[in-house]
Amino acid sequence: MNDSNLSTGDNIFFHRSLEATIRIGLLLIITVWCLKIVGPFIEPIIWGIIIAIAAHPLYNRLREVLGNRHKTAATLFTFAFLIIMIVPTVLLTDTLIGGIKMLVDKIKDGSLSIPPPPESLGNIMLIGEPLAKFWLLASENIHSALQQLSPVLKVIGSWLLSAATGAGIAILRFVVAIIIAGILLANSSGGGGNRIARAITHRLAPEKGEDFADLAEATVRSVANGILGVALIQSLLAGISFMVVGLPAAGLWALLCLILSIAQIGTGPILIPVVIYLFYNADTFTAVAFLIWSIPLSLIDNILKPILLGRGVKTPMAIIFIGAIGGLLNSGVIGLFIGAVTLALGYELFLLWLNAETSSK
Repeated sequence: MNDSNLSTGDNIFFHRSLEATIRIGLLLIITVWCLKIVGPFIEPIIWGIIIAIAAHPLYNRLREVLGNRHKTAATLFTFAFLIIMIVPTVLLTDTLIGGIKMLVDKIKDGSLSIPPPPESLGNIMLIGEPLAKFWLLASENIHSALQQLSPVLKVIGSWLLSAATGAGIAILRFVVAIIIAGILLANSSGGGGNRIARAITHRLAPEKGEDFADLAEATVRSVANGILGVALIQSLLAGISFMVVGLPAAGLWALLCLILSIAQIGTGPILIPVVIYLFYNADTFTAVAFLIWSIPLSLIDNILKPILLGRGVKTPMAIIFIGAIGGLLNSGVIGLFIGAVTLALGYELFLLWLNAETSSK
């Protein structure tokens, strides 16, 4: 009797386990399949959500000015962001093409002049003598020097072609992200996206779900203002000053300033060589004026970042900054936001667990 009951119970348990396993397996297959289908759109969607969250206060002001016309405000927002992105891209591309064309023309007609190497260069251990010989050859016969560098130039050319292709794809994805952000903002009046986000966080953490949703939203805005915003301000001011002093390929140097500012290296590695270049190639007044301008320009991030980074967030600024930089190193620019949000949420969960342990005692 007992053996029969055990056998029946084992059969029921087996069938239920098998059914649960099949259901879980089907759910996993469907989930993986869905992720594979939307895979090419995941990054633009994430960027669209980030842009929509960061720009929502500005969008609300624009909507109020337009008499609460949500779709009109979202359309103007989308077009404005597209113009802001496309115009600098076109100018930068034109600057790069113009700079390369000027260099090629000077090489062809032999007008490119390279000064002879300094005498002290040959005294540098190991690399000094071959470097001085090559520099001297380039100053006397640029065509022979370029022939020696042809294998290296081919590698650099293929890398530049690959980088240009990647940049084009990145720009296309960003255009899609801006359009997605505009759609999200146009439909934000009903609060559907906000309700879904809060429902998910409430499901994961019933007591603190809404607080975590608010924290994620505030962290995204904090990183957008404190890191990307400051980097954009610095690179924009640097680019304008490069154009004023007549620096060749000013758009390229401004782009490098933006990249270094986002990476938290700063604009110094670009501004210092520019100052040296101007002292050799421009008049004294221009060089001195640019030097004076470069000092506050290179230090402006130290003033703006503490003001903007961590603004409206209870989490310490150091946690947000570490999360943003760690995310940048692991996942690129989008990692600035993902890393900051993840570390901020982790920090708050750790404090919640710590307080719960302390109160239980």
